[in-house]
Amino acid sequence: MDRRELLRSAAAAALVPGMSLTGQESPVQDAPIPSTGERIPRIGLGTWQTFDVGPDPARRADLALVLRAYAGAGRAVVDTSPMYGSSESVLGSLLDQERLHGRLFVATKVWTTGGSQGVAQMEDSARKLATPRPDLIQIHNLVDWTTHLATLRRWKEQGRIRYLGLTHYQAAAHAQLSDLLRREPVDFVQINLSLAEPEAAARLLPIAAERGVAVLVNRPFGGGAGLERVRGKPLPAWATEAGIRSWPQFFLKWVLAHPEVTCAIPGTGNPRHATDNLEAARGRPLDLSIRARMASTWAAM
Repeated sequence: MDRRELLRSAAAAALVPGMSLTGQESPVQDAPIPSTGERIPRIGLGTWQTFDVGPDPARRADLALVLRAYAGAGRAVVDTSPMYGSSESVLGSLLDQERLHGRLFVATKVWTTGGSQGVAQMEDSARKLATPRPDLIQIHNLVDWTTHLATLRRWKEQGRIRYLGLTHYQAAAHAQLSDLLRREPVDFVQINLSLAEPEAAARLLPIAAERGVAVLVNRPFGGGAGLERVRGKPLPAWATEAGIRSWPQFFLKWVLAHPEVTCAIPGTGNPRHATDNLEAARGRPLDLSIRARMASTWAAM
């Protein structure tokens, strides 16, 4: 066994389902999907950039470990898109290879214009994902949303998908999303929310809760800006006393301290980072006073 394989074996041993970095077994927090009551873990996985690895065997091996970690935490959301290069194909291949079908909640998107083009793209996504019935298909960045929403509603009635949703990654789209949530019944909305981009907390989260819509959070680290801002800085003593053991956990726990948030979906292709991210959803959610203290700490940096 060479050094790379030895390290992978050690990483695999560390990714014991339900085992935290402290060696104490604790469950990952879950939350209900309001439209059905089905519960999913509050930390999921985004695949933008991280799963766009093509045939690279070393990077695929690491991604397999990441997926195993998330499967061990429960039926966690893995979110992808036809926009993400080879991510759908890589994910589908790994789901087959690791026999993880049914053990993860597979979400993708439609990202094109026109009804027939949308149908063709979604059918292609299902083939790439090796998942004939995706759990969730979302309208990526609201592209041609009126056309695709009609298709997705028909597909849901036919049993071709389980849930449907809307997505965007910019605060500039929050007003439109708010209007759509008031008018259009959907199961999920995916939005950006972080200490670096907190706007959704004031407007979108209350509307989602009122309308019974599950909330997926993308960009929980502010698209990397958050982690860059704290690079090299120690965690405050009060944070470690609150059970926060890394800056990624700091950011994720702030997101999860919003009770309206169903699941945050940070992206990673690193098995150790995956385990650290999942750790943010172990134990109880932080109370509002600690959430406010986290925001104050961020603002002072």
